[in-house]
Amino acid sequence: MNVPNQITISRIFLIPLFMIFLLIPFDWGVWYILGAEIPVSHFVAALIFIIAASTDWLDGYYARKFNLVTNMGKFLDPLADKLLITAAFVSLVELGMFPAWAAILILSREFAVTGLRLVAAADGDVIAASNWGKWKTVSQIVAASAIMLHNMIFEALNIPFDTIMIYIAVILTVFSGWDYFVKNKHVLSKST
Repeated sequence: MNVPNQITISRIFLIPLFMIFLLIPFDWGVWYILGAEIPVSHFVAALIFIIAASTDWLDGYYARKFNLVTNMGKFLDPLADKLLITAAFVSLVELGMFPAWAAILILSREFAVTGLRLVAAADGDVIAASNWGKWKTVSQIVAASAIMLHNMIFEALNIPFDTIMIYIAVILTVFSGWDYFVKNKHVLSKST
């Protein structure tokens, strides 16, 4: 249990805390920030979510810099990412803040690529994260954060940044999933 893996596990432990603040209707009032009306509990949830999401970069950086890449880390890191993203989008659908169709597309892609990785792992192959996959993750984090922050910065400018980010996240998610399957079709042909 090295430091990068401990950071990854901390991301998993932050998920229930983030969900508590997002889903339980705490009556802490509302903040008016940069033209947006934000329930304090949503602001706190967004802050926890952003901290949790940033640990994804931190654990990977630390593991590569100090040569602490482990099989456990290769398993836990993408699992923690998927748990965090799933928790965020399912919670936002529950609150009526995120379209269910987008959540279904995003989560379907996540399960499909995870399945592909499991099939590859059974044959001793490791499917590394692609650049498209990394951009997909960033877009999903930005979309979820913008929604939880009620489009904070862009509300006064009358720019639907949160909605734009939903579409960007969906497009990158679908494209990166397609890219994984095209580049790794040999995995599926070996397993049939």
